[in-house]
Amino acid sequence: MAADGPAAVWRLGRGLTLDCAASRVAGIVNVTPDSFYDGGRHNETAAAVAHGQGLAAAGADMLDVGGESTRPGAPPVPLEEELRRVVPVIAGLAAALPGLPLAVDTYKAGCAAAALEAGAVAVNDVSACSFDPGLLEVVASHKPGYVLMHSLGRPQTMQDDPRYDDVVEDILRFFEEKLAMLVKAGLPEAHVVVDPGVGFGKRPEHNLAILRHLGRFASLGRPVYLGVSNKSVFGAVLKLPVERRDEATAVVGALCAGKGARIHRVHDVARTALALRLAAAIG
Repeated sequence: MAADGPAAVWRLGRGLTLDCAASRVAGIVNVTPDSFYDGGRHNETAAAVAHGQGLAAAGADMLDVGGESTRPGAPPVPLEEELRRVVPVIAGLAAALPGLPLAVDTYKAGCAAAALEAGAVAVNDVSACSFDPGLLEVVASHKPGYVLMHSLGRPQTMQDDPRYDDVVEDILRFFEEKLAMLVKAGLPEAHVVVDPGVGFGKRPEHNLAILRHLGRFASLGRPVYLGVSNKSVFGAVLKLPVERRDEATAVVGALCAGKGARIHRVHDVARTALALRLAAAIG
């Protein structure tokens, strides 16, 4: 692995790449009734495709489509239901927005495989291939882009009592082990980005430490994929309700761009894209 900073290119499926020399924005398309921020707003195919098109028009460099909420305490969704929610949206967006990279947010091998066949070029996996062992084979054979995320357990229990010796160093070791696993299975490292998993099995102090020391993850040589949009850390620090956290999300995105974050997964694409442009202009 490179030790002199993150690579500038993320290789995706279908021969696509995402240039990460500059900050990129991944717009969130939740096809769910119960996601913590926008559950139920876009949980029908036509509404979700229209929402994705709107995010693209607002400046999204890619879209991240999910059919199962992974908020703390969220119940699992059966594979058949997740397929019903996600696959038509992926297919619709691939037809409506040719060339725009689409990621599927899933930890299930069956959903990942079907979404990749429908037009997705990346898999965003909260489990690091640990919830469904078959997912490792899917990503190794299809070779999409892959978001390697850290989580301390499943959504149902991850916030029960999260503990770390040193949250940043523990996550770094986790990434090193999982990167080696992926490469050994057959997924080239150039296809992997890393997400430290803000809010996934972390207390507020853990989340703040991750953001404060985000630059440490650049030592892995892979772009950092950051998902902080409207999360509970803003409630803990600023006492903001979930519907008033978009501005804080954009501010953190701009600050973290200077710490090495390259792909920013957000609900409000326009606000974050504006903040990132300003941060880039200031340098």
